[in-house]
Amino acid sequence: MQQKIFEYYTTSVLEHEKEPTSVYRFCKDLKIEEADFYKHFASLEHLRGQIFCQFFDNAISLIQKEKGYASKTPQEKLLSFYYTFFEVLLLNRSYVLFALRTEKNPLDKMATLKSFRSAFKKFATVLIQDGNALKQSKISEHPEAIFSEGAWIQLAFLLKFWMEDTSTGFEKTDMAIEKSVRTVFDLFDSTPFDSVIDFGKFLWKEKFNMA
Repeated sequence: MQQKIFEYYTTSVLEHEKEPTSVYRFCKDLKIEEADFYKHFASLEHLRGQIFCQFFDNAISLIQKEKGYASKTPQEKLLSFYYTFFEVLLLNRSYVLFALRTEKNPLDKMATLKSFRSAFKKFATVLIQDGNALKQSKISEHPEAIFSEGAWIQLAFLLKFWMEDTSTGFEKTDMAIEKSVRTVFDLFDSTPFDSVIDFGKFLWKEKFNMA
């Protein structure tokens, strides 16, 4: 039932180019009882947020099935997630663009992404813990809260970049993923200068090309 609701909701908003006005109206159109809806979602706002959580869960499920995933470094795991996550988004690009571009108020947009943000930060925290475990000195370990928030900011940047990317096959997004992840992990290793400069040049160039 949950998957049925997800699929009908995303199809409905794209076909009508607007959000359902009420749970009652939505359930009537879907031909289900309101009680069935409330078994899975507290409101339409909750449903919208859970759609992005589903995209996240799908990506995690796919990368965990990759051969040798468990033995990958934190950097390789983050790269795998980003590439896979944006492949999942590509299958739902029309809905993602509609959902995020129609939110005029930044607070509304953050509300839609709140649960997804929480899930991603938990994933990032595990990667940070794995990275810290590889460090020889406690002094060089990185605070999980700060760096998990930094990882979220990075993902938010990549999401916006992808939404505006007009390159063939979204190849510029792939470049942004590679450069930004390399930069973040160079910062982890305290050797940031080359990759930071490289990433800065990339952003400067794309700022004008995509303006």
